[in-house]
Amino acid sequence: MHDLPNNDFTQRFIFDDADVRGEMVSLERSYAEVLAKHPYPAPVAKLLGEFVAAAALLAGTLKFDGLLILQARSDGPIPLLMVECSNTLQVRGLARYDQALIGAEDGLQALMPNGTLAMTIDPTQGQRYQGIVSLDGENLSACFSNYFALSEQLGTRFRLEADGHRARGMLLQQLPAEKRKDPQERDDNWQHLLALAGTLSTQELLSLDNETILHRLYHEEQVRLFDRQPVEFQCSCSRERSARALISLGEDDAQALLKEEGGTVEIDCQFCNQRYLFDAADVAQLFAGGGVDAPSDSRH
Repeated sequence: MHDLPNNDFTQRFIFDDADVRGEMVSLERSYAEVLAKHPYPAPVAKLLGEFVAAAALLAGTLKFDGLLILQARSDGPIPLLMVECSNTLQVRGLARYDQALIGAEDGLQALMPNGTLAMTIDPTQGQRYQGIVSLDGENLSACFSNYFALSEQLGTRFRLEADGHRARGMLLQQLPAEKRKDPQERDDNWQHLLALAGTLSTQELLSLDNETILHRLYHEEQVRLFDRQPVEFQCSCSRERSARALISLGEDDAQALLKEEGGTVEIDCQFCNQRYLFDAADVAQLFAGGGVDAPSDSRH
């Protein structure tokens, strides 16, 4: 993998004269690492890149300590898109797909008809929160914008693009209204900023840096751009987690699986293709409360 320093980050901005904030994301290396795990066709790689960009944007915008999980499901050629992003902006993602059903120019509705979009926040402490909406927009940008319109009642607009090499995104969101502000002026400001954002081309978003984009769109506005927050690909799988999955089956089922698999249980991580092997001695040790040995070359 080529070294791509500082090209994976989110960056917040705010308008001083309007109740609006924004977030931008740029992903290259982490996007490449997600794609490297499976031989994704171009339309799937594009959609997965947009999904990863959306997760990073949301994790940079929402206040939580834990894990953000995005899942899109459908009965089409892509039955599942899934991305996880921590509050420290560590991401991983995958797509399941039927290559025989995918056309080179297929968009969201052809690839994921009758779909649903679920956003789950799994906090380190406290209860999980999940919201679900139909995946009925023209593209993922529209679907995420619709999600917030229905669930948060705050004006929110997403712009997501990916081309197999770079994933980019921009989010604009109204801040909660202040009583002293005139509602009509607030709405006029919002519509004005949205209209300007709508003039940004796909090529500009994919090729220009944040400073240039904001100047191109909002050179007549008072905009403050904050420091970059780095994003990186990282899979949270481990031998210990795989062992807990085995234990959760129960000893009888684990022993039956061991026999069925010829003496070695193989657990593969779908996100990163890491493989964890457990033999009869490992399984016996797990259920005797002995924990998990450090992996050897033959087991990991």
